[in-house]
Amino acid sequence: MKNYDILKEFNVLYIEDDASLLKNLSEILEDFVKNIYTTDNTTDAYRILKEKHIDVIISDILIGDKNGLEFISFLKQNGIEIPFILTTAYTETDYLLDAIKLKAVNYLVKPIKIKELLDTLYEILLPKYQEKELINSTLLFKIASVICESKQLEVIKMIVKNMDEEYSFSLSYNDIMEEINISKPTLIKLFKDLQDKEVLQKLPKRKYKINVNRLEEVFKHSSLK
Repeated sequence: MKNYDILKEFNVLYIEDDASLLKNLSEILEDFVKNIYTTDNTTDAYRILKEKHIDVIISDILIGDKNGLEFISFLKQNGIEIPFILTTAYTETDYLLDAIKLKAVNYLVKPIKIKELLDTLYEILLPKYQEKELINSTLLFKIASVICESKQLEVIKMIVKNMDEEYSFSLSYNDIMEEINISKPTLIKLFKDLQDKEVLQKLPKRKYKINVNRLEEVFKHSSLK
């Protein structure tokens, strides 16, 4: 049985020039994915791709301003490699062959069956989810090697869970203390220790970032002791 909860970790871009279908399907997907970004044209789609982290694209083959297959080709030429799910009301062999040549992940014929779409998203995103879990587990292990107290480890787990793709997170002391029974002085000390080791970087707007390269150095040094 597929666990659709993993889809909550990912952002989807949906391109469809049928306004009714765009609205209805995006409202359904909102309940399953982290963020759903929608547009009816490839110009806006490209802008969204430049501004947001997108994990998979769902696109109609025939869009008003550009053929969906042409858009895939355009993205590849610009070094953007993102999994595609193509949708169409047509079943012409030419479209299917072109989609295969461009390595489109899947090809769904309208009317779109929700379970079929969710299954396709799951199959595409499961390997990315597993890779992300492995990276986070490795990161957690390395930070745990730098600090030793159990309460601090709970905080690190919460940090890793809330990181984005750039290893950044936005958690206040109060956010953490609401979830974990830890004193503010202990929390401040943990953040200061990690900052002193240059493992944790403070960013503008109350954000922090894990310095993965520095963490690797500190981890190797502690392993040699």
